[in-house]
Amino acid sequence: MADIVLERVTFDFGSPQTAQPPVLQDVSLQVEPGEFVVLLGPSGCGKSTILNLIAGFETPRHGRILSQGRVVTGPSPTRGMVFQQPMLYPWLSVFENVTFGPRMLGLPEADWRPRATALLLQMGLQRHHDASPWELSGGMKQRVALARAWIMRPEVLLMDEPFGALDAQTRSLMQELLLETWQRLRTTVVFVTHDVEEAILLGTRILVMSARPGRIREQIDVPVAAGPRDAEVLAADPVFRNIKAHALHLVRDEARRHLALL
Repeated sequence: MADIVLERVTFDFGSPQTAQPPVLQDVSLQVEPGEFVVLLGPSGCGKSTILNLIAGFETPRHGRILSQGRVVTGPSPTRGMVFQQPMLYPWLSVFENVTFGPRMLGLPEADWRPRATALLLQMGLQRHHDASPWELSGGMKQRVALARAWIMRPEVLLMDEPFGALDAQTRSLMQELLLETWQRLRTTVVFVTHDVEEAILLGTRILVMSARPGRIREQIDVPVAAGPRDAEVLAADPVFRNIKAHALHLVRDEARRHLALL
């Protein structure tokens, strides 16, 4: 059974009384367990809207969304979300932020405390257990946000340009950390980006979206390396260079179409 299915989904921000041009039109896609699917496209093509629909924050105008065979009618702990900004609670410590979800659900401490300790270690945050968010760098805050999402053991992790606000070096380190964690846990990931290199480095499958109204223009399968992916190795690989050139052409073409519609 697929983890996520979109069946001919159309969405706009209007009300039934005030029709608006659709943001998404007739979008269908399927995400299998353990996949790392990247939604790639120009700004305004509806990438983030797809994530919000899967998360249950929005409702499609037409069509339906299934998660593990069940129709999505609202948010659920089985679908974790990581945003571009960490959105940490400033009055809570690192440990309290990471464990916020299970504590609010009233789960036994014996269940979530070992997971929190392990995640802090994996994210390199063990020395910042009691730190406040304002004491952390941007990359460290995003690691806290990742740990907070993963502690809930979601079936699907939704990531909306989570590294877009980071400097290039920190972004590269966060990409490596995300890949290492995904390869170990094999959580199903749906990741939004407008960066072609990031899409190829992270994704097992790239869905290139068209300019508004957003549709899936093309699917690009990315060969899965036998070992951990490395940005420098991929840059020298002719197969990945060809994938990059093709994906870049598609995104630029759709970006030009988007500008022409403004």
